[in-house]
Amino acid sequence: MNDEEARLRSSMVEAMQALDARGLNRGTSGNVSVRLDDGILVTPSGVPPARLTPESMVKVLAGGVVAPEQLKPSSEWRMHWRLLERRPDAGAVVHCHSRHATILACAGLAIPPVHYMVGVAGTASVPLAPYAVFGSEALADGVVDVLGSGRAALMANHGQVTVAPRLAQAVLIAEEIEEQAAIYWGTLAVGGPRLLTEDQMADVLERFGGYGQKTR
Repeated sequence: MNDEEARLRSSMVEAMQALDARGLNRGTSGNVSVRLDDGILVTPSGVPPARLTPESMVKVLAGGVVAPEQLKPSSEWRMHWRLLERRPDAGAVVHCHSRHATILACAGLAIPPVHYMVGVAGTASVPLAPYAVFGSEALADGVVDVLGSGRAALMANHGQVTVAPRLAQAVLIAEEIEEQAAIYWGTLAVGGPRLLTEDQMADVLERFGGYGQKTR
């Protein structure tokens, strides 16, 4: 194991513990992954965040090959693999069952342009992938198709998923998607939202392209 892989393994433990601490996951739900040169690293199945270690992260190679001495990978490894395969701009995936995002997903609702920060998804709204049983090829296909070039999607009757170049970014996007889900959920309780227009969201997305500090 080289230094970069060791760093990535540690970052995955930190990410899962952060998701748990911020209330974006409960128990053993949710999973994260990062890209490697020869495959992916994904969190193991059924291990609580407090018990995760860098060594427990599971390396998955092409075709789902996992060395026998490793733990069993997350049941959602196919979705992680497919997303990282189809999105060369992404280096990490976060999947979590945050409360308000999951409420909307269970109600069959995408997140519309209720607030300009919906634009963190890279799109004017956060789409909803159709339901398929967890861990299945059908779920992986549905999420990949709906996500497209965006950074976030809801998964019907399941939760949410985000992608980003780095894992810390994907965690931050997941946190903001949960906030936007809560805002939308709240507006539905008081008569419904006034949505931003297509032109307004196009302006937001353009401005987001130059937002924040840029590395040199």
